[in-house]
Formats: sequence, structure tokens, C-alpha cells
Amino acid sequence: MSPAEKFVVGIDLGGTAINYTFLDERGQFLIDGLHEHPSRSVEGPAVCLGQIADGLAYAAGHVGVSLAHLTAVGLDTPGPASATGMLSQRGSTNFVHPEWSGFDIRGGLEERLGLPVTYLNDGNAAALWGHVSIFGSENEATSVSAIIGTGLGGGVITSGRVVTGRNGFGGELGHVLIPYTAIPGIEGLVPHCNCGRTGDLESLCSLTAIRRTLLPHFLAKHPGHSLAAEADIGMAAKLVRSLAERGDEMCREIFRVQARALGLFFDEMINVFDPDALIVGGGAIEADESFRTWFIEEIRAGMPAQRQEQIDLPIRIIPNGDTAGARGAALDAARLVRERGL
Repeated sequence: MSPAEKFVVGIDLGGTAINYTFLDERGQFLIDGLHEHPSRSVEGPAVCLGQIADGLAYAAGHVGVSLAHLTAVGLDTPGPASATGMLSQRGSTNFVHPEWSGFDIRGGLEERLGLPVTYLNDGNAAALWGHVSIFGSENEATSVSAIIGTGLGGGVITSGRVVTGRNGFGGELGHVLIPYTAIPGIEGLVPHCNCGRTGDLESLCSLTAIRRTLLPHFLAKHPGHSLAAEADIGMAAKLVRSLAERGDEMCREIFRVQARALGLFFDEMINVFDPDALIVGGGAIEADESFRTWFIEEIRAGMPAQRQEQIDLPIRIIPNGDTAGARGAALDAARLVRERGL
């Protein structure tokens, strides 16, 4: 990158950490892995926005670029928030300080930095990066992404743009209801989501679902399993993925249920969007290649019979998963630069 070349930044503001990445005019990311520091969002907007500004300057110095050539900023955060970055009046798990209630985080950062700022929720940002990693930034393709974490995020991308909807709730895919009674091995189970729904995707396909629903269900069937001796069910839930990766039968069954739930969900999305690709991401599947291959095969096994044209529809894993949010945010900022001619 030449010293005078313009660039954008993507900032992934999470509940515990802030991650940065830079994207130059040639479409090259200037940071390969994580460049993050702990988040002070619990201390309120003034402290957090100041911390972002300081962290941005440090990251630029680390990479060797001048902020004088920064043209736009992309920001992503966990929800709930509007399409323009207005945080929920009710607050959220990641923005607990009372001054965050109803706060315009996009506008606040724009005022602090003196630069145009775009906003996406973290699921949409990761979905955008997953889409562009497959199709490039200039395309007419459509993709549907499911990001498995503590909850279930994701997004729908069409022609390189995130479908956000009127209020920013487009792509809240975790709360789509699925016919979960079709999944073998969970007969009699009634999965509840924090949103109040019963049988949505997040109620079966998330770390929360493992902790609240799936692990207790399967431990009742396998009382002699080693995880039954773990006093903290939350800690036990975090061990399920690594045990499944090593071939533990009960833990594999838990992930099989999650994959089959995704298969039912993707089948619904195919009928709505007829996408060019289905994409899966998140910490739950950041595992070795053999486990990911098995997981995708189980997703396909959970999908009802499709039309001939859909049999070969690709299911991909998001690359660079831990930086997906920041990369998606940077791509959204780059879109703004192109549209405004900045």
C-alpha cells in the first residue's frame, strides 16, 4: 500500500473486545488476524467511543498507515439496534450502562471521528464478509448465512448488499420457526428461546440452546457421561464442541441436532430466496476440517428432498471467522465510499 493510498476501517465492537481491520482501495485487508483490545462498553458511551478512537490510532500505527487517508468507518455491534445504529431503549446484554439506552452509536462515533460511519449488526457484518469471500464485492448473487454463537445471528445478502429491512431487523434468522419435531432424537423436547418463541432456530442451534435445552436432555439419557459430573452446566456446555470434535457419541448427537435444525431452516430459506449459496459461521464450528465436513453433511441430511436444481447448492464455512465482523464492517464502509465517490 502506497503512503497516499486511501483506506477504510472496520470496527467490531463486542461485549468483551474491540477488533479492527483496514481495507485499502485495491480490496486488500491490511491485517490478517485479530487486532483487538478489551472493550469498556460497560462504562458507557463517552468512555467506549473515546476508547475506539484511541484504539483506531494505535491500530493504524501498528499497520503503518496514516489516519489522514482514512475515508470512512464501518462499525458493527451486537443487537438489538435499528438499521441506522440506534440502540434499543431496553438496553442489551452488551450495552448495560443506562446511557446506552436509545443511544445513536453510529452517529456518536461519526461525531467523535469526524468521518462518515456505516452500521451493521454483528451477524449481518459476518454474513457480508462470508458472501464477499465467495462471490467478490461486485456480484449479483444471493446468499443466506447462519452464524452460530451464544445466540444465532446471520444475514441475507443480495447483489453485495445486506438486507436490513425497514427497522434493521432483516436477517434476524435465529427467530425463524422451524418444524423441529421432524428432527430425530429429541422426541418430547419443547425448545424455548429467550425471545419468547418456541421452536425457532436459535432455540436449538446456539450455545444457549446447548446449555438450556440440549445438554440437559441428552444427559438425562446418558447419566453416566463425564459431563454429568460437571457442576456448572454453562461450563459443561462449552466443552460439548471439543468433545464432539474428538468423536464423543453423545456430544456428536447434540451437534447432529443443531445441524439438522439448520437443514430445516435452510430449506425454508431456499423456498424464499432461491440463493446461490448457504453459509455457516461462528465459534461453534471453528473446528478441524473433518468435523466441519461432517457437520455440513448433517445439514444436508436435515434438508427435505429438494428440486434437482438445488441438490448441488453449495454450503460454505465463513473463512477467518474471528475477524468476520470487522471485515464485513469494512466492506460496508467501502460500499459507502464507492457510492459517494469519497
